[in-house]
Amino acid sequence: MRIEDDVKFDYCDVLIRPKRSTLQSRKDVNLHRTFQFKCGREWTGVPIVASNMDTTGTLEMSDVLSNYDMITCLSKHIKPDKYDTDFTSLSFGMNEEDIETLGEGVGDVEFLCLDVANGYNENFVDFVRWVRKLYPDKIIIAGNVVTSEQTEALILAGTDIVKVGIGPGSVCTTRKVTGVGYPQLSAVIECADAAHGLGGHVMADGGCICPGDVAKSFGAGADFVMLGGMLAGHDECAGDIITEDSGESYKVFYGMSSDTAMNKHNGGVATYRASEGKTVKVKYRGAVSDTVNHILGGLRSACTYVGAKEIKHLPKCTTFVKVYRQLNTVYGE
Repeated sequence: MRIEDDVKFDYCDVLIRPKRSTLQSRKDVNLHRTFQFKCGREWTGVPIVASNMDTTGTLEMSDVLSNYDMITCLSKHIKPDKYDTDFTSLSFGMNEEDIETLGEGVGDVEFLCLDVANGYNENFVDFVRWVRKLYPDKIIIAGNVVTSEQTEALILAGTDIVKVGIGPGSVCTTRKVTGVGYPQLSAVIECADAAHGLGGHVMADGGCICPGDVAKSFGAGADFVMLGGMLAGHDECAGDIITEDSGESYKVFYGMSSDTAMNKHNGGVATYRASEGKTVKVKYRGAVSDTVNHILGGLRSACTYVGAKEIKHLPKCTTFVKVYRQLNTVYGE
């Protein structure tokens, strides 16, 4: 047993310090980035990604986000015939069905998301290596991890984008159930440093509850930011709109390790494991385009505060200050 006593940070622990800026308007900020990946492919778009959860990783979500040049990672349980190949990722776990599908072929999709809860399993590293040999020209997203060492291991195995985050999600209870995790801001900083040294990239996954957190994630060095809860509750999410007697409407949102997900896809929670997710009611929020515009507007504004004309410049322009309170909550959050 050992204890690391250096302080690690979540998004709520810091603010971005403003700096003198020559930008005259939020319109001057370019949120598009062009990436050259280790597999040889090039991609240009806005690097914000809808999570591959049942409720947010839908074809309807992809139809809308692709209009913004943003990516949707489809749920593992969706294997469609038609989709926007530039802005849609197919998702796979390590079960027999997914392995069989990968072996049979995945068409002309650019992105493959290899997603497991525990990216520290050596079998997962071998799985990534196998998929890379199978598809040498696909952009592989793989995770989740939170440390530099495993980030390097996945990149050396063939990953283009390492997915970073264990426990920060709004419907994830891994930290509570297992005691395992890592503060998300520090995880992004450390994993990005490791990945960029090897020519790889990272995708921050989880922990963002507002547009400011998205800006902090990019400022910390994330190349992509994946969102789940921030995109939940919209028309484009799976599930019916439920109206209660009070007149309030909501949609159900749940973690992929929750009882709900395991009952739906695995016939229940296996006796050897515990649920590591929860099921919540999210207030119905209408069209996702309104939320996307709010996120992108906040991100542009953050860039103008620090003089970053392009989103790729945000890490160079960002200085974090440690805080004990970042919001005045006298009238609520």
